[in-house]
Amino acid sequence: MTITFITGANKGLGRETARRLIECGHTVLVGARNREQGEEAAAALCARYVPIDVTDDASVAAAAANVAEQEGSIDVLINNAGVHGPVGDPSDLTAADARAIFDVNVIGVVRTTTAFLPLLRRSDDPLIVNVSSGMGSLALTHDPSRPESHVVAPLYTSSKAALTMLTTQYAKALKGIRVNAADPGYTATDLNGHSGPQTVTEGTDAIVALATEGSSAGTGRFVSRHGEIPWSS
Repeated sequence: MTITFITGANKGLGRETARRLIECGHTVLVGARNREQGEEAAAALCARYVPIDVTDDASVAAAAANVAEQEGSIDVLINNAGVHGPVGDPSDLTAADARAIFDVNVIGVVRTTTAFLPLLRRSDDPLIVNVSSGMGSLALTHDPSRPESHVVAPLYTSSKAALTMLTTQYAKALKGIRVNAADPGYTATDLNGHSGPQTVTEGTDAIVALATEGSSAGTGRFVSRHGEIPWSS
């Protein structure tokens, strides 16, 4: 049975991804910083809750140790935890603002991936899915027909651009482990005040597709619910 660990799985895209993968037969570990919300989500989904704060080295190490003791390995790591940050005029942005966003969206992925790599390497078909965004695409954010072009969110967009590049680097370097990125699209979640036109189920289509495809599907890909997105976009 496929064992899948998802960060930020207590709500939104992470929780819906967990629900759908459980329906597909995965054993899902709900990773979340908020214990009350994490335990509630795990109980509702018939999953197991694992405390994890992706901004804290000790918390991430403890989560990996917890899974090593209980499950022994994982097959899929979904780096879903993310924050949005300030929107609009960047004149007042501070270094502290930038650190807060990048610490979750980029550095948190590095922390979690490094800690869980030993568990992934025990799998016959290890996979990492990074939940990125078309908001980090140069082409999409400059295309007036796309909703991505009408939002000014300097730290979120730049962090997601960094995450897509990080994905390509992991894909090149981690032999035997597939590493892909998903673009959920503009989905109604807490991250955007539920303003997105897509349902949370539609927003998880790409994530679930990547998490359930066969081992021959490839690595280093950026996928939306409509298909692959060229990296040059």
